Amino acid sequence: MTQMPITIRLATRDDLPALVGLHAADGLGGHGDVWSTETQALYEKAFAEIDAHPDHHLYVAEAGGDVVGTFMLSRLPGITGRGKPHVELRSVQVDQSKRSMGIGALLVAYAEKEAQRMGASALELTSNLKRVDAHRFYERLGFAKSHAGFKKKFV
Repeated sequence: MTQMPITIRLATRDDLPALVGLHAADGLGGHGDVWSTETQALYEKAFAEIDAHPDHHLYVAEAGGDVVGTFMLSRLPGITGRGKPHVELRSVQVDQSKRSMGIGALLVAYAEKEAQRMGASALELTSNLKRVDAHRFYERLGFAKSHAGFKKKFV
């Protein structure tokens, strides 16, 4: 467990280099993220869209003034489940040097409370099939494998 105090808060534009850095360090995700003068405007535009949308929230976890984790929540309306929304947990990352210290569990617990506050009937997530350790982590936290996911990329 972590001995350092962790603060979870909404991300700001100033967090972008650190957030992109967390995703860039992820060898399994394969998203090709990199913070540079060529990509900065793309990330700033994406952040502005997220920040302006009432149903999407990007969070950071800080310890000692450093960003050590991140996740995003998206509230999605639906017809099934008697019309109750669900919340999708996305883009969960913890600094690789700080894993297995309880930070991920703190992020997920915070996400669960936020999802309930948003009126969700469920919190759901998808995880890359290569992330076997992450799958065990989510199952330990009470998530159950329930669906097969599919993706079609556009160039």
